[in-house]
Amino acid sequence: MKEHKASVQKELIGEKSASQKYRDLFIGQSGLWSFIRYELIILLFSWVPGALGIFMRKIFYPFLFQRVGKGVAFGHHITIRHPHKISISDNSFIDDYSVLDAKGDDNEGIRIGKNTYIGRNTTLSCKGGSIFLRDYSNISANCSLLSETIIEVGAYTFLAGHCYLVAGGNHRFDRTDIPIMLQPSLDRGGIRIRDDCWLGASVVVLDGVNIEKGSVIGAGAVVNKSLPEYSIAVGVPARKVKQRNKSGQDHHS
Repeated sequence: MKEHKASVQKELIGEKSASQKYRDLFIGQSGLWSFIRYELIILLFSWVPGALGIFMRKIFYPFLFQRVGKGVAFGHHITIRHPHKISISDNSFIDDYSVLDAKGDDNEGIRIGKNTYIGRNTTLSCKGGSIFLRDYSNISANCSLLSETIIEVGAYTFLAGHCYLVAGGNHRFDRTDIPIMLQPSLDRGGIRIRDDCWLGASVVVLDGVNIEKGSVIGAGAVVNKSLPEYSIAVGVPARKVKQRNKSGQDHHS
C-alpha cells in the first residue's frame, strides 16, 4: 500500500480563477482552440434527442475524443471531461446521461474496447487514475466506476445496475490538525476484473481486489478480497460459496 497525490478535485480548492478551474476540470488542455471546439460541440449537439442527435454526435464528437472507432453511438446529455484522453473502439454505445470523465495530470484516461455498452446514467470517473474496459464488456445503468489508480474490466464481463467500483479513495486519517480529505490518499493496487465475469445488482468492489476469470458475484455483495477463477461469491463481505467447473456444473467449494 502506498500514498499518492491528491485528486484533481482537491487541487481545485485554491485561488485559481473560475475560468482556469473550469478548463482544468472539463477540458484539460490549454489553448483557445481547444476551449472553443469543446464549447461549440457540447452546446450544439449534446442535448439533441432522437436519431438526429445520435447522427449529429456521430459526426462531430470524434473531434473531441482521442479516438472514436466506426459505428460508435452517443446518447444525449453525456458529460464529457478531458476528452483528449478518451478512446472508444468500434460499435460501442454510450447511453443517455452517462459521464465520461478522464481528468488527471498524467493518467492514461479511459479506454473503451469494441462492442462495449455503457448504460444510462453510468459514471466512469478518473480522479487521476485510469479506466480500461475490454471488448464486449457491458456496464449497466446507474453504475459508478471511480479510479484514483486503475480499474480494468475484462472482455465479456458485465455489471448489473447500481454496481460501485472504487479504486483508491482511501485516506490517511491519523492527523487531526488537517481535514481528512486533505491527507494523502492510499493506493492498494486498483481493481482488476478479468474476462467473462458477472457482477449482480448493487455489488461493491473495493480497492486492491482482483476478481479472476469466470467469477460470479451475487447481488448486494461487498468484495474486499480477491477471488480465484470461476468463483461464486455472495455476502457482506463477499465470500466464495461455490466453484464453477469446466463441465458447466457448479459444486460447493
